[in-house]
Amino acid sequence: MTPRVPNDYLQEIYKHIQDGIIIMKANREIIMMNPAAKKLTGWNMGDAVPYCTFCLKRPKKQGESTCYLIANSEVPSFLSQMPTYHGKKIDVEMSTAAIYANNETCETEYLLVLRDQETFKKAQEAENKKQMIHALIEAKESEHKRLAKELHDGVGQSLFTVSVALQAVESFVKDKPKLSTYINEVQQELQRVMDDVNAYSHQLRPHSLDQLGLKPTIQMMIDNMMKSMPSLTIDFIADGIDRCEPVVEINLYRVIQEALHNVVKYAQATHVQIRIMMDDTHIYMDIRDNGIGFDHKALTSAGLGLQHMEERVDLLGGAFEIHSKLEQGTTIDIVVPKMETTL
Repeated sequence: MTPRVPNDYLQEIYKHIQDGIIIMKANREIIMMNPAAKKLTGWNMGDAVPYCTFCLKRPKKQGESTCYLIANSEVPSFLSQMPTYHGKKIDVEMSTAAIYANNETCETEYLLVLRDQETFKKAQEAENKKQMIHALIEAKESEHKRLAKELHDGVGQSLFTVSVALQAVESFVKDKPKLSTYINEVQQELQRVMDDVNAYSHQLRPHSLDQLGLKPTIQMMIDNMMKSMPSLTIDFIADGIDRCEPVVEINLYRVIQEALHNVVKYAQATHVQIRIMMDDTHIYMDIRDNGIGFDHKALTSAGLGLQHMEERVDLLGGAFEIHSKLEQGTTIDIVVPKMETTL
């Protein structure tokens, strides 16, 4: 024999369930409603439940109930719009059932359940937006990889061929100082262009990331930054970092790249510490600086840099947290699940 559920337990479910529960008479007078129904509709006890948009507009047979669910008891539920107390119409999923027939009055009472679809629609829109952002990030990185390869293997190699040709020409004009000087100047300008192409290619996607992995590539980025900014010290600590899935490596690299860009541009920091650790299931990363910090809560909206960092971590199914106070520096904490490498 199945034990009966205590009445007080059912009462707690009735009070806390998110679906709106209404018991109404055949004339649609509300005789009972739970808090969720009150919050959703604004109706009160004794009010008459209005007909939904679909029921008001649908064609009906003579003598058929206006309520579609009551007229078609075999229909479990359907979606429509229900007018609320202030005239606004909300999207709901509705179901109904006859639950009690009073033999004395011959009046049937109906259970009406309303499920808010507005929240579901917003959640679905947020999920669609997230998927679109993920697709854009992946498309962007794919295009960066293609352009970086084209610059390095195409344009870069062509410029190198021109440089070698100039060296060959130079050997034939050594006895012509003016021409030799001019060729030397062209070679210097050509070398600057080659350096620029190499730098652009590296910014688009570091070749070392695919060849060597995340740790060496981050170290090279840090070394280059400290050479250009002697006043900034960056400590890099990596523990257990091996090769990861390419999508993990490029997104974590971009997060650090953006974080260091923010440090240089805004933080006025003299010291940064970057730590990355990996265990069997997750990768843990934190970036700390001793800069001027900022009031994160006072920002009207997150900066694009912070937003892009968070989107990249979200793409990996991870967690992103930023902590900052004025004159106390900034800390970024990131945890992402480890993916099995296919390298």
